[in-house]
Amino acid sequence: MIGITRASLLMVALLVLVPLVVQAHHAASMFETEKEVTVTGVVKEFQYTNPHSWLLVDVTNKDGSVITWGFEAEGPSTLMRAGIRKSDFAPGTKLTITGHPMKNGQPAGSWIKAVRADGVEFNPRLRPGNATPAPADNNAAAPSASSSAAPAR
Repeated sequence: MIGITRASLLMVALLVLVPLVVQAHHAASMFETEKEVTVTGVVKEFQYTNPHSWLLVDVTNKDGSVITWGFEAEGPSTLMRAGIRKSDFAPGTKLTITGHPMKNGQPAGSWIKAVRADGVEFNPRLRPGNATPAPADNNAAAPSASSSAAPAR
């Protein structure tokens, strides 16, 4: 009888605690969501992985030193729905990227948008139904010579 009661209490505790742990994992608590940081540099690596992707960008400081910034985004399936492919950010790609910086001051943030040197903008949180929908395929994002503004992705 006591064994059944303990097992029941353990199950109830797990049912209460597991959703809290999952919520904490997906919360943006490590980022300053009220602040933004923008840096310009070149792609070092695009870690297009689950559960979170990271875009690593080498930024050259005024003194010539280079610091690598990391920008977190969703996993590949979510990025693909937003029109972002791993090939969009090959190593050496020049870009300007904006994100919510980390609270602890490390050179990292939550990716808000990135604009490549060719003017194409990438927004990892863009969803269908937003003011500017993601293009249906990767070719639709290439700016034409006659367009005055780059499409948002």
